[in-house]
Amino acid sequence: MTTVDCIDVPLFANRADALGRASGELLPAPLESEIRRIYERSPLYGARFPLHEEPLQWGCYREIPALSKQEIVERGHTAFFDDYRLVERGLQEKRFEYESTSGTTAGPMTVIMEEGWWDAQTRRAYRAHPLLAPFADKPHRKCVLAPVGCSSNLCPYEDHPFPHRYFDGTVYLNLSSDPFVFPESEWDRIVVELQAVQPDILEGEPVYLSLLARAARKRGVSVPSIKVVILTYGKASLQHSQRVAEVFPAPQVDLYGSTEAGYLFVGEAFKDDSRVIDENAFVELAPWRGAADVFQIYVTTRGREAMPLLRYYTGDIVRRMPTGGFRLLGRERDLFFREDGAVVSASEIDAAIPAEFRCWHHSLVQTGESRWDFHYVADDTAPESLAGRIAEVLGGRTRVNAFRRRSITPAASGKFSLLKPL
Repeated sequence: MTTVDCIDVPLFANRADALGRASGELLPAPLESEIRRIYERSPLYGARFPLHEEPLQWGCYREIPALSKQEIVERGHTAFFDDYRLVERGLQEKRFEYESTSGTTAGPMTVIMEEGWWDAQTRRAYRAHPLLAPFADKPHRKCVLAPVGCSSNLCPYEDHPFPHRYFDGTVYLNLSSDPFVFPESEWDRIVVELQAVQPDILEGEPVYLSLLARAARKRGVSVPSIKVVILTYGKASLQHSQRVAEVFPAPQVDLYGSTEAGYLFVGEAFKDDSRVIDENAFVELAPWRGAADVFQIYVTTRGREAMPLLRYYTGDIVRRMPTGGFRLLGRERDLFFREDGAVVSASEIDAAIPAEFRCWHHSLVQTGESRWDFHYVADDTAPESLAGRIAEVLGGRTRVNAFRRRSITPAASGKFSLLKPL
């Protein structure tokens, strides 16, 4: 992480050599070069805030308006291009690709990317961590279990046979986006395919992987070929991590990113050592609500041709740890402020859960000013101390009731929230 000894200079999470050295009020050369390339590639930014030809100063950088998901949805993805007919032709000729992500409550977000961009920034993400680096530039086998809309363009309403879900060594295991409604026959198929592929890497949304671990344990299956488990697509709880590790005992990597911005942070799961993937993006840190070492992040993508992002607010919050690494706290909307001003995230709930408690998934939902419900899916009933320990973390006169469930419904995107404040 680097900063510059200058008045009103933004803080960045990147390493100093990746950001480049600033000269007084002037931006570091790598950052300015990328900003100007983004302006050249996309008419959207010049229409929002014209740039002058003189070297950019920090004051000018701060005046560039942040880009939000809401603005992308409202303007439409076509606003990023001078002539969208060229993009449509590129899509037909496979020079461009598109994905849809959840966007906002106003509607989904369409993301256009040049062919090969996702694979290239994935390789850079792998190179940025020692557990993944051995697989970055050589063929390997990987199985992915995640919401269909996140993991591929497969249609969730069609039964794609195994060969049609196998791309360049990667197998997409599921055909729908709610793992709690998979029938036993579906888990039979998924576990058999996992055994057949014998992957080097198992990647998935943490809840999906936790339930996969349950299915594999029930069937007495182990997959010793797995060398790394990647937790991504959603926020993992320590419970998910532990259940997965019991059945798939391989090191776990936390890989954070989004469809529109690419991969941004990578670190070993629950080690608080996540770092920015410097080759993929510049990540600006903005202090958040006065909390110590807690920041909003603003992303400027690097080397992207289609839909480059400049000072893009992802909606995610990070905490800078004393070791210099980062902890991804989650979405801003999924964080709770206690009466004393302390931030409560899923990590604080993890720490409050008794060691003897074991579950496959859980979700803490606020239902009133001082009322919370803790829903969990487990083989056994939670200990009586659980609710009180969670209430203590939430502070005030909070009351928590625990409810054991057979299933917990995901959002429309197929993702799950661990913490849901009002």
